[in-house]
Amino acid sequence: MSKQKREAAETGPLPEVPAAPVSSETRTTKDVTLDRRIGWALFIFGTVLLLATEKPAGFVRDESVYFAAAEQHARWFQLLLSSPGQAFEDQAISQSFEFNHEHPALMKNLYGLSFLVLHEKLGLMRPAAAFRFPAFLAAALILPLLFSLTRRTFGRAAGVMAALSFLLVPRQFFEAHLSCFDVPMATTWLLVVYCFIEALERPRWWLYTGLAFGAAMGTKHNAYFIPVVLIPFALWEGWKRSKDVPQARQLFLAINGVFVAMAGLYAFMVLALGGVESFQRSFFAISPQLGLWVLACAVGSWLLFLLGKAHAPTFRTVAPLVAMVALGPIIFYLHWPYLWHHPVDRFAWYLSFHLNHEHYTWFYLGELLRQPPFPLGYVLVKTAMTVPTSLFLPMVFGVAWVVVRTFKKTVTMFELIVLANAATSIIILSQPSVPHFGGVKHWFPSMPFLALLAAGSVVRGVEGLVEWLKPKLPKLELQSAFIGVSALLFIPALIQSVRVYPYGTSAYSELAGGLPGAAAMGMQRQFWANNVTGVLEWINQNARPGERVYLHECHGGQIRDYQRNGMLRNDLRFVGGPFDADIVAYQYHQEFRETEFQVWQSFGTTQPVTGLYVDETPQIVVYRRR
Repeated sequence: MSKQKREAAETGPLPEVPAAPVSSETRTTKDVTLDRRIGWALFIFGTVLLLATEKPAGFVRDESVYFAAAEQHARWFQLLLSSPGQAFEDQAISQSFEFNHEHPALMKNLYGLSFLVLHEKLGLMRPAAAFRFPAFLAAALILPLLFSLTRRTFGRAAGVMAALSFLLVPRQFFEAHLSCFDVPMATTWLLVVYCFIEALERPRWWLYTGLAFGAAMGTKHNAYFIPVVLIPFALWEGWKRSKDVPQARQLFLAINGVFVAMAGLYAFMVLALGGVESFQRSFFAISPQLGLWVLACAVGSWLLFLLGKAHAPTFRTVAPLVAMVALGPIIFYLHWPYLWHHPVDRFAWYLSFHLNHEHYTWFYLGELLRQPPFPLGYVLVKTAMTVPTSLFLPMVFGVAWVVVRTFKKTVTMFELIVLANAATSIIILSQPSVPHFGGVKHWFPSMPFLALLAAGSVVRGVEGLVEWLKPKLPKLELQSAFIGVSALLFIPALIQSVRVYPYGTSAYSELAGGLPGAAAMGMQRQFWANNVTGVLEWINQNARPGERVYLHECHGGQIRDYQRNGMLRNDLRFVGGPFDADIVAYQYHQEFRETEFQVWQSFGTTQPVTGLYVDETPQIVVYRRR
């Protein structure tokens, strides 16, 4: 590609897609500086926006569990500073990390340290905001990463559009506030892919790819699918680059052969030892299993060193994979003290928990989904019904464009990488045997890549529009038209986000007819019990001193956090069911309809005293005993 075209790619949307990722080394210092400033501006904007809108967001069921776990982690870090020897004992580690050990520790460590510093030490934030602050940073990081990836192909304006559009999806904006793992998982997945793409063209980024993958492993188990997506592209690119360099080709094949042999030997050990459980029992600190991984990493790294001397372009294709294999497990082990004394058994339990995850009941198109097989189209339908239509349709067109270019054999590797990462989480969660619950949060890692493809489809649409209008509006510029069209697409999403916030799990798009239309179609109205914030003020103002209150679907941790953050009176007594209560805040769930009948029976009335109605659709209904 010519120098003029490369320079144009940095200043505005382009009609031509580059054949390979554009290295920032080809850009001027002025371009690099401007892009960094835009990236920092997006990151700061995202952080400030989330911090400014944090207070109304209710505490979801999972989040209160993570608050408690994070605080226990924080106490361990305090012990580490005061009594290091005691802190490294398994008893002290188990006491702090046993609770909620079904998830890795990275984000909980950050949440706990943030709480320790920003609330307890400095007193700058209320407890919830202090816990959540690292989540704001993680979510805000998506914006500059997405800007940078989009800019390299479609220009700066498209990069800004893609970045902002991620937070304009109401469910994503709401969940970006939470001390949970789904948005951070989307961040770390995007970070690994970003580093991998940079590593194909720039030195040292292979190392950053390995470090980023370690962070992804420490965030959530979704990370294990990232190498599956990236390996084919690395192998294909390495094969092409080593075509005319025999020594590089030999080393490339040898490196891959080492890790293929490692996988094959592990499979043989499992069979020879009589199954996975026997393999696990014999896997300890000094064992052939661990030795095989160490040997493979050592030999692979040595061959990689030789390849770097022989042919740098081929080295850059395979080095990120070796870094992921070698550094990912090390970072995962080191970041989680719970693994230090019993790494194999506790890691095996962790994997088993998620491989055999329980199925929560979910309401979908008038049917209560209780057990598999689940509908194959659930994920696609749910996405269409929750992403604002003005953003969803460009996503569809963006995916279709790459698919068409693939069949026409004009697609670039960059486009294929983006499409593969956009589709992976959706395809995995669409399997009928996978638990279907949690709204859309489980496939959040797909959403930044879909936003990138959406920006590309808007670029192409605006190019066609400008060409059509050029005879009538000769002064119309491509970039100005793109900004105008983007603003028009943002308006419906912004209105929807403002209307529904802070009840983000209740958001439905125009294709669903909004929340009323979704309710009429038999869709889950809300979940996670956070919408109870809509009636807490009424309870605080109207409940008598010491009155018995039942907050349906809210567990003790949520009640503790509402009281701890000054959102719920401390004198109220909270009970476990409607028959013991004077006030009941019932959360409308189809699977819990019998609870409301029990309230009617116990209270002798079917008339609520107040409630939360989003677009006139019941969310929380409050009853008071006569």
